[in-house]
Amino acid sequence: MRAHDDPGLQPERTSLAWGRTVVSFCAATAVLLRWMGHFGAPVLALIGLLVAAALAILASQRRRYDRHAAGVEGGRVGANVWGVAIMTGVLAAFGSSAVLLALFD
Repeated sequence: MRAHDDPGLQPERTSLAWGRTVVSFCAATAVLLRWMGHFGAPVLALIGLLVAAALAILASQRRRYDRHAAGVEGGRVGANVWGVAIMTGVLAAFGSSAVLLALFD
C-alpha cells in the first residue's frame, strides 16, 4: 500500500465505501437468487450484471487506492467520474429491470 500523510484517511474511507458497494451488490444478488424460481432466466442477466460490477470494483480497488493516495500526497485528488457514472448506470439498469419484472409478473 502506498504511504500518505492524510490525517483524515481519505483513501481508506473511499476504499471502504467501494467495499460496501461490493457487499451491497452481493446482498442484491442473494435476493435475486430467491426470485429465480418465480422469474427464471431474466434474473440470471441481473445477477450477471451485479456480479460483473462487483468483480470490476474488486479488480480495480488496489489501483484506485494507490492513485488516490498519490493524489493526497501530491496535493491533488481528482474525482472518479467514470467509476461513479458506470455504477450509476449499473444501478439504474438493475433497478429498472427489477421494477419491470415486478410489474409484468
